[in-house]
Amino acid sequence: MRDAIAGALLIAAVSTLGDFVWAGLHLRHRVAYGLAHGAILFLCIGAYFGSLEKQTLKGAIYGAAIGLSAAGSFYVLAPVAGYSVMFFVWAFVWIALAVLVGQPMTRGLLAMIGSGIGFFLISGIWRPFNPRGWDYAVHFLAWTVAFLPGFLALLAGRKPSRT
Repeated sequence: MRDAIAGALLIAAVSTLGDFVWAGLHLRHRVAYGLAHGAILFLCIGAYFGSLEKQTLKGAIYGAAIGLSAAGSFYVLAPVAGYSVMFFVWAFVWIALAVLVGQPMTRGLLAMIGSGIGFFLISGIWRPFNPRGWDYAVHFLAWTVAFLPGFLALLAGRKPSRT
């Protein structure tokens, strides 16, 4: 459970930093930025999961591939299905993360459902779009809420690798 909470807090910090960078640099939403954001965020997630098994680099590479695929899926599907497709992409990344950590699909589905609900609940943190008025402590707490169910589903009760 400690690994799940630590991971959710760490990645919430990374996500909050991402919000700060987007807002602070006044980045317009462009495909290249979104692809980079997804790859970097999930590189960090994968590196964290990999580090728990002493395979940080492998986890980072796999994580970056997940993030790049997820962001790419969003940009392919959003013109057809709208921005709400982000919730479905977010949910399905947890299945890929379950594969990364070697968990059964039931754990991946629990992560998908829990984190999907969490992400939906916090999705208003960017509205109204007023980066100068954003409270980044609120963003950090919101991201923690979004990530914690997924991390708990994938890591709670896990037995560390002996490698």
